[in-house]
Amino acid sequence: MHDWLSDFPELRNIRIAASDLNGQARGKRLPVASAGKLMTDGARFPFSALNLDIWGHDIEGSPLLFDTGDADGVLRPTERGLMPVPWLTPQAGLLPIWMFHDDGRPFAGDPRHALARVLDRYRARGITPVVATELEFYLIDDAGAGFSPPPSPVSGRHYSGADTLALRALDAFDGFFNDLYDACAAMGIAADAASSEAGPGQFEINLAHGPDAMRMADDTWLFKQLLKGLARKHGFAGSFMAKPYADQPGNGLHLHFSLLDTDGRNLFDDGGPRGTDMLRHAVAGCLAAMPGATLLFAPHANSYARLVPGAHAPTGIGWAYENRTAALRIPAGNSKARRIEHRVAAGDINPYLMIAAVLGAALDGIEDALDPPAPLTGNAYAQDLPQLPADWAGALAAFETCPQVARIFPPDLIDNMARTKRQEMRDIAGLDPQAVLELYLETV
Repeated sequence: MHDWLSDFPELRNIRIAASDLNGQARGKRLPVASAGKLMTDGARFPFSALNLDIWGHDIEGSPLLFDTGDADGVLRPTERGLMPVPWLTPQAGLLPIWMFHDDGRPFAGDPRHALARVLDRYRARGITPVVATELEFYLIDDAGAGFSPPPSPVSGRHYSGADTLALRALDAFDGFFNDLYDACAAMGIAADAASSEAGPGQFEINLAHGPDAMRMADDTWLFKQLLKGLARKHGFAGSFMAKPYADQPGNGLHLHFSLLDTDGRNLFDDGGPRGTDMLRHAVAGCLAAMPGATLLFAPHANSYARLVPGAHAPTGIGWAYENRTAALRIPAGNSKARRIEHRVAAGDINPYLMIAAVLGAALDGIEDALDPPAPLTGNAYAQDLPQLPADWAGALAAFETCPQVARIFPPDLIDNMARTKRQEMRDIAGLDPQAVLELYLETV
């Protein structure tokens, strides 16, 4: 810990933060003098704190509350260690944490432990997932009655048209992106290419792939916090909400993954464009789990405004080679980089749960040697494919009863998540549409 502190000579306070089921950071602010005790004893707060609704309310009837006396868990630092908080001051530090029982057992309701459980299964088979995420987000001016793109810092004008891959859109916000990349470097987040997307004020950042799926989940979770905090520092909001504008494209969060054996060989690579049997087994596993896991790919009311045919988000359950209308895409290119792109999730997901669902489903398919249907060709929206759940209630019902979900996640987490979504569903029903947008603007 002394080495960490020596890297931050101006540090005066530390924020400890764990991810709840919605992906929100829950934690405390501590004086730097508490750092030593934090490293030896950890911190404590209730298990129920990782199972709050989107407003931060307790989940009514939760077994983590009164039935168990709202008991405390132990929060210990993750392997990421201390990092700066670039949207605040050099006096602030961030220490990611995760939750355990007093006897050292992982808390099953912690989403980071859910991913660790899946990765342990891969490790036992001598397989290492290589993972990357692509995050779409909007920069939004929310100072008025509704939402609009922020004015260009260069021209002062509001752009209203599509700017897909437009350098002028990136150049207009060059100062923001310079600060964003500097902040990613300071936090150890491997940010790669940025691009302008189809919506006004919409952009995408790719996080560089690597053979540490937990680190990628951490990077994705931390990047979402960083983007939102830094955007406010620049005078606008940054949002991963699935659909901020009804008439504009939604925000996706695509996951690319391949698998390495103990010699570092890509287990999806057969030397050609088709890929190996293991690739197809992984595809079949992902397709089988897709209806039940939709709640994790589309966890909020606003998520389902994105999942509509013809809107650059998949609605049918299918796969294809080099086809962005499919839920699973096998990108073309050098066979050594053969991989699967999972395109269902929105930007509003919890990265730990989403990555656990995808990798867990892929491993189930591999273990069971499942065979997928034939890859589709052409427009997936125009084909007679099995469909994702069409609405939030249908996704929740599928999640609670899905055998693939039960194989990937512990029963307590499934129960906690279902209760959390049911309460959110109930309480959001009384809100008008603009209030729903304002709720999700920065909470997701």
